[in-house]
Amino acid sequence: MLIQPFPRPVTTPFRHIAVALRRPPRYHRAMTPDVQIDCEGLLCPLPVLRARKTLASMRPGQILRLTATDRMAAIDLPHFCTQAGHDFLGATEQGGITAYLIRRGA
Repeated sequence: MLIQPFPRPVTTPFRHIAVALRRPPRYHRAMTPDVQIDCEGLLCPLPVLRARKTLASMRPGQILRLTATDRMAAIDLPHFCTQAGHDFLGATEQGGITAYLIRRGA
């Protein structure tokens, strides 16, 4: 029996976000976003405000892809989705730009 070592623990105060960003994307390749918005260069809270405005004009079940360079968006967007009733599908980082997928709730 081969014993696999545990992954190195994340030592940030936002451990759950760091772990979510480290996971391989499950939804990203199979899902095609219905709406895409670019929030690169915008600082907190503008990415969340743009997401809220865009999601309000979308139908339930549609998927929003938001790209941002602000590191706080990794914390703010999941909390916003939880409070507003949307599904935070995940995030992937590539070259300093993070792409977030959000499914609009009912």
